[in-house]
Amino acid sequence: MPRDVTSSHAHKIDLMLALTIFALVIFGLIMISSASVVVSYENFGVNNYYLKRQLVSLLIGMSIWILIQNINYQFWKRFARTIFYISLLLLVLVFIPGIGFGHGGANRWIHVGPIFVQPTELLKLTLILFLATWFEEKRFEVRDFKRVFLPFLGILAFIGLLVLKQPDMGTLSIISIIAFSVFFVAGANFRHLLAAFGCGIMLFGFLIKIAPYRLARLTIFLDPAKDSQGIGYHITQAMIAIGSGGLFGLGFGHSRQKYNYLPEASTDSIFAIVAEELGFFRSMIVILLFAYLAWRGYKVAKHAPDYFGKLVATGITTWFAFQAFINIAAMLSLVPLTGIPLPFISYGGSNLVFSLAAAGLLLNISKYTQGEGHYESDSYWWRNWWAYFANTIRRKATRRKARG
Repeated sequence: MPRDVTSSHAHKIDLMLALTIFALVIFGLIMISSASVVVSYENFGVNNYYLKRQLVSLLIGMSIWILIQNINYQFWKRFARTIFYISLLLLVLVFIPGIGFGHGGANRWIHVGPIFVQPTELLKLTLILFLATWFEEKRFEVRDFKRVFLPFLGILAFIGLLVLKQPDMGTLSIISIIAFSVFFVAGANFRHLLAAFGCGIMLFGFLIKIAPYRLARLTIFLDPAKDSQGIGYHITQAMIAIGSGGLFGLGFGHSRQKYNYLPEASTDSIFAIVAEELGFFRSMIVILLFAYLAWRGYKVAKHAPDYFGKLVATGITTWFAFQAFINIAAMLSLVPLTGIPLPFISYGGSNLVFSLAAAGLLLNISKYTQGEGHYESDSYWWRNWWAYFANTIRRKATRRKARG
């Protein structure tokens, strides 16, 4: 039977994971203050309009982070289905005139007064909770084709129809990766996953073929110089920004591409501005931070005290890691260009708020990890590094003395 962690000994959260996320958020604010300055002044007559809005989102997100971090994660099992259905309803509302809001040919937001909410960001978190709850209930049937695999595909298909209607194929790819990662860890039949992967590749190929703009993006990905002033303009300008940065960058605030050359400079394309202003070496720190976040997050999943916690931690970590990978890889022209933000760094209220909410949930799970997942010992070593170093030197000196 699943272990009741409400009676388990809770220890401190994974401090290093929390600090990594906090460092990414602060870095994001710094880069938004630079990347958004031109468009902010042109649209609103001030240099820091977007930075101020991001700070408001940060305050909301941090409040939710602190709240969720202090609520036992098993609490959310009771409401997993309800909040998942609510997120699906919100996904439908984006198409309702007067409620939904479109920009650049995409209907992805709900507009309520001055507040804009992107339901797909909420859906990522609620889908993780829903799947973790459902797979726990079906734990001993998870390899069953009819009772689990087919309903799982049906859920993804319904979500896919709504997300593609927006349209937002980039977000659908992230949602699919999250869902299949949770399903894999839940114990899915590997042959079912291979079959689903094959079908998914064919479906994505069909979707690319029937949508001219998707096919054009794929063509430009294969040959970026083919139409550098047309459909390839965005990726061309991103590559110019990254190339201009070189090894050490042009210096903070000295980006040239943010002067209306690079589209979405403070949102989806912010990594290109990071590379331009800070250079290769310092932009690599961002990549290493995301890699470290993934390692700590999967460590939490590995040592979670129960099945539900393991699945939730896996889903959240996969969300952060793969969304960061796809965003950065798109800027480097390693994958076709997609319109997804860089977690914790890109400008966007929904992205930041719901990412911080998920981070709070992940950190709450880390409070109950067992074995190697007990982070009190990690933080103890981190706070007493000098004693550790001195003891190591003393032991080596003693061994040398004994040999001499």
